[in-house]
Amino acid sequence: MIWVYRIVFLPLFLLALPYYGYRMLKRGGYGENFAERFGGGQWPSAKKEKFRIWVQAVSVGELLAVETLLRELQKTPSLEIVLTTTTSTGYQLARQRYAGLALAIRYFPIDFWWFSKRTWDSLQPDLVVHMESEGWPEHLHQARQRKIPVVLANARLSDRSFRRLRRFPAGARFLVRHFTHILAASPEDRDRWLELGAEQTVLTGNLKVDANLAEPMSKADREQWRKSSRLGEGPIILGSSTWPGEESMLLQIMETFRAQGISLRLLLVPRHAERRNEIRKVLEASDWTYAFRTDPSSSATSMKDLDVYVADTTGELSRWTQIADVVVVGKSFPPHHGGQTPVEAALLEKPLVVGPQMENFRAIVRSLRETGAAVQVSAPSELENALKRLVNDETLKNAMVLATQRWREMNRGATKRTLTILQNYLPNNSTRPSEE
Repeated sequence: MIWVYRIVFLPLFLLALPYYGYRMLKRGGYGENFAERFGGGQWPSAKKEKFRIWVQAVSVGELLAVETLLRELQKTPSLEIVLTTTTSTGYQLARQRYAGLALAIRYFPIDFWWFSKRTWDSLQPDLVVHMESEGWPEHLHQARQRKIPVVLANARLSDRSFRRLRRFPAGARFLVRHFTHILAASPEDRDRWLELGAEQTVLTGNLKVDANLAEPMSKADREQWRKSSRLGEGPIILGSSTWPGEESMLLQIMETFRAQGISLRLLLVPRHAERRNEIRKVLEASDWTYAFRTDPSSSATSMKDLDVYVADTTGELSRWTQIADVVVVGKSFPPHHGGQTPVEAALLEKPLVVGPQMENFRAIVRSLRETGAAVQVSAPSELENALKRLVNDETLKNAMVLATQRWREMNRGATKRTLTILQNYLPNNSTRPSEE
């Protein structure tokens, strides 16, 4: 199968090159150290006395989830960690946040034979840990050739991936036999991997629940951030990691509230900061006063409070979440699918409202709903009613905050369970999970 993949990959890769160029121009920073994607750049030489673990985390969410695990592994002097990521935002975060935890941080190579082989020959890991859903055929083949174990941690299988793998049994068999261990994030994910034939699957839980996603802000800091955004008095609704159309939906709800005499402020954190011009056009067509994080000037004719603030930066979502009163999770309303993670907001003890399209986080949303920490709506009209209840009912909002605390306590421990499995691959079982 690997030769079929190699033959098909090359023409598809060449066709995709213009897209890579477009991404570099549009997103900015995407071309930094671009040669690493082709296996370029020299890794630090492997030392005989060190056991090298290669951790691959696609983007920001996976990197935040793996932090606690990295910190536990780093406590053992005989281990060294090399970290790769795929997206430019993930790369920036990794270099800012994990420089002291990883021996080296690089881009993950494009999954073509020569690029992957160059990286493997230079890196020479003893163990590979992938986060969530990474399963590149060439990369896994290189591991198998070298007899290096590959563990899939915090393993998820989206509805879309599960359907595809069931339709393509050969691909499913290839994937399953190349992972030494699959550590499922939820019972649903475990059952899906088992159905595909991955008998090496173990339920360990979601690492994101153990993650230290952000330092808690003091009351003074929260007030300062609110002051700097000029959002003034009244409840703040956060549109968290929004996608196209969701900003307009929230603005429409805000207009309805204002017509009913309900005063609130809207804080928007788009999933892709480069959409700022698109969002600006939407705001220009409205009567709301607004400003952008990257552009302190505003549409207001004076320094009065703003109606809408757009935090069009990367890596600050946890800060903005902490000044919000209610969080609406993005990518969860049609025509979008899958949803953005609700975990960070739940860990920061914020009442959550999610749309109907949360397929990628179905198990998490179900547990949040059952605990009383989240409300799931099926349409924008229901979103309006849910937000109205939370804005007007302080008792309900406080109850949801307490529910987020219960939810975290019920779901902690994934890091410890993951480390217990990883011990099987480490020399002389050289690390032990910290006691909770």
